[in-house]
Amino acid sequence: MSFKNIVKCISLFSIAMVLCLAGPTTAIADTIGKNIYQTIDKQFIPALCRINYATEITNASSGETNRRSTYTMGIMVSNDGLIMAHGHMQLENRTPKKIKVTVGAGDDEKEYGAIMLKKPDDINVVFLKIQTEEKVNFPYISFKNSPFDLGDPILTVGLLNQNFDYGKIIRAYRIGSVITEPRVTYAVDNAVNFGFIGGPVVNANGHAIGVIGYDLSDSEGGDIYTRSGYPLVYQTSLFKKYIDNPPSEEELNSNENDAYLGVFSQPLTEEYAEYWKLPNEGGIIVSTVIPGSPAYKAGFKMGDIIRNFNGTPVTAQQDQDVVSFTKLVRESTLNEPLSVLFYRDGKQQEIKLTLTTRPTAGRNAAEYEDTVFGITARDLTTDVKIALNLSDDVQGVIITRVKSGSDASLARLRRNFVIQRMGNISVNNIEEFKKAIETLSKDKPQEIPIFCRVGPNTAFFRIQPRWKN
Repeated sequence: MSFKNIVKCISLFSIAMVLCLAGPTTAIADTIGKNIYQTIDKQFIPALCRINYATEITNASSGETNRRSTYTMGIMVSNDGLIMAHGHMQLENRTPKKIKVTVGAGDDEKEYGAIMLKKPDDINVVFLKIQTEEKVNFPYISFKNSPFDLGDPILTVGLLNQNFDYGKIIRAYRIGSVITEPRVTYAVDNAVNFGFIGGPVVNANGHAIGVIGYDLSDSEGGDIYTRSGYPLVYQTSLFKKYIDNPPSEEELNSNENDAYLGVFSQPLTEEYAEYWKLPNEGGIIVSTVIPGSPAYKAGFKMGDIIRNFNGTPVTAQQDQDVVSFTKLVRESTLNEPLSVLFYRDGKQQEIKLTLTTRPTAGRNAAEYEDTVFGITARDLTTDVKIALNLSDDVQGVIITRVKSGSDASLARLRRNFVIQRMGNISVNNIEEFKKAIETLSKDKPQEIPIFCRVGPNTAFFRIQPRWKN
């Protein structure tokens, strides 16, 4: 936007804040009123903070890992330092580290360390907590539940870059679309720069009623709500429960309390129901049964069609309907017999099964960073074996990162290779991998043959260590 389109510039806490209200935005601003901008200035801007952190990014094709520093905007949501930010801070194989939070401005600016808390499963936001022994009383935003209507004007705040001293910028939008399934979703009427993602949404009454967000895509780890690629308004009701009862650090990425069935599934569409001559009432088609899972032990087979789960009808007919079934399973009772009604070969049958807790997922598996050869690896979990089409009896550790320029990188080891042997040492898990590194570091051989599984194939690689005297 050119400077001709900048209609107002005010000073906020000695940081430049520019109000961009050109073209259609000006008309929206006129309907909101100047007093709402002043409300944002006085009540909401002080509760915004800057989050600086380092993130490791893995090249999917080469497996090499690079670390870069970045920043984003956060919202203080409690006076003791609970912060909410956009969920893209934490993605698969991309966890923020060395988190620093800057609050205040000018002479009052101060930096604190912070930790990441558990990321919610149902909304793409993250929560952090400032770590300090000082007695603090931060300004914070209190969100209200307020309905949206199509065409409603809203204001939100974005974070400018370093050239503008990380100033805050206010922009006006309207609710451009209201989508009702699988849950109510609001889309804004125009593109939103990434600097606005995670920013508070303020209505014409001056109330904070949500935040700007982007859903995760499937490739980013979205497995429930994946309306990715367009800016949305996350209404207060979606995240207020996490502010009232903050997740803990111990729960980070943990699903240990979720009930687990052990199937991959798809909806029973109208076409499938017609093909199998079944009632067009929906259901869940079992496409894969995970070995060793409760479904496997109960005798489920590929092609079974679940119609009732523990007394609850299962009526999935579209991909997004599978969400409800997934949620139903996760919230079911553990370690007690449950009844499942299903179709097999056109005939309805019943199975009794007992759900267990969800096994460790690949992203939560034990990890070890080898600083000798440059390999970071994790235990090989069931979900990873399925993703890589490996049989259940395959043992080893899966490479998650390879340091650029390292001995492992020069040997052409890559991400998703499964190490099974290093030299004459078998590697079945992360502890054996760690011990193998220690033994080889002590013996210092001139060459180390590495035996790996690469997809369905096996392969040898040769590491030629550059030992330091």
